Amino acid sequence: MRIVVQKFGGSSLASAQGRLHAARHIEEQLAQGVHVVAVVSAMGRKGDPYATDSLLALAAEYGTSIGDRELDLLMSCGEIISAVVLAALMSSRGHRTTVLTGGQAGIYTDRQFGQAHIVRVEPERIFHELQSGQLVIVAGFQGKTWDGEITTLGRGGSDTSAVALGVALEAERVEIFTDVEGVMTADPRLVADARLLDVVTYGEMANLANHGAKVIHPRAVEIAMQARMPVRVRATGSAHPGTLITHPDHPWVIRDQPVTGIAHMPGLTQIKVSGDGLTYKEQHQMHYRVFKQMAENRISVDFINVSPNRIVYTVSDEKAPVVVELIRQLGYQFEMTPHCAKVAAVGAGMTGRPGVMAAIVEALTSEEIQILQTADSYTTIWILVKETDMIRAVQALHRKFCLNANAKEEKGT
Repeated sequence: MRIVVQKFGGSSLASAQGRLHAARHIEEQLAQGVHVVAVVSAMGRKGDPYATDSLLALAAEYGTSIGDRELDLLMSCGEIISAVVLAALMSSRGHRTTVLTGGQAGIYTDRQFGQAHIVRVEPERIFHELQSGQLVIVAGFQGKTWDGEITTLGRGGSDTSAVALGVALEAERVEIFTDVEGVMTADPRLVADARLLDVVTYGEMANLANHGAKVIHPRAVEIAMQARMPVRVRATGSAHPGTLITHPDHPWVIRDQPVTGIAHMPGLTQIKVSGDGLTYKEQHQMHYRVFKQMAENRISVDFINVSPNRIVYTVSDEKAPVVVELIRQLGYQFEMTPHCAKVAAVGAGMTGRPGVMAAIVEALTSEEIQILQTADSYTTIWILVKETDMIRAVQALHRKFCLNANAKEEKGT
């Protein structure tokens, strides 16, 4: 049985025109004899009547006394509404359609309400419906526990739902439909000549997504990478094939440049905790006590540098006041720099290639952009800058690594 999983985001389904585009993408596959499982997000974004944030705002009118379990019940409604509306459209166009919640589709999760993780997918119900000739539409972003409690998967959960179902169904591919053509070399709102990438590796996409690119959730990429599931990111309103996300040994993956794309993430605060004046043993205790304090208070930390007498890391600007108070309670000296941004240069071609960091420093220095902190992996170099310098930093690195729309023509390819 040939199966394709298609995921449609909230912006794709917010209007009647968008839903019509989605219907045509589904019908294109059905006409080729392919069985389709459509996974949907809640319609629209904050302010739209059925968006997840709008539903949360209804409960927020009465304070924060409602529990996480009940919030998950509320948040799961948006995707169910979206699924039924799309099913009504497809039925009106002559298709036999079945709507399933995440739990009915066989998505089982742990009990971390609001941030649940998928532990198993049992797709037998979906197989049965497909074999009987049904178009299956699944409410994304949700699942259920073994004892039947409804859970949600956190932001970007519909992407995760779609890829997990694609893997369980052994689909030919997963298509993520959104409001952009695919994966770009940088955010086109910041870089006017950013270009569309035909193909990226799982590793590149995971790093781009983790550091600000919002076209697909990194958890979804990680699941796809483990199963080598092909994923395409496409625009709902276009016939363009978009960007293929695949394994690095795919024949289309040719990396003659060290950097594939530039991602960015604003809204960060840099924290520096000093161990000056402490004994060697006390410095070790400082490392443990600071990170234990962050963990116990569920503070997500990033961009971590640890040396014998200092800890440097970032938190969101939103969490910074809480973090400052926690460190004060521990009694350590510290400095904080709010309103920073992380800029990441990502590329499978930088592995083992000398001079990439030198090029980054040269590009930022020429723009008089101060580098506050750096970190790196095999395929990514992260730079922390002031948020006021973020756009210039992204543009400078995009130019430095020749990622503009005319790069191929300039290189004669």
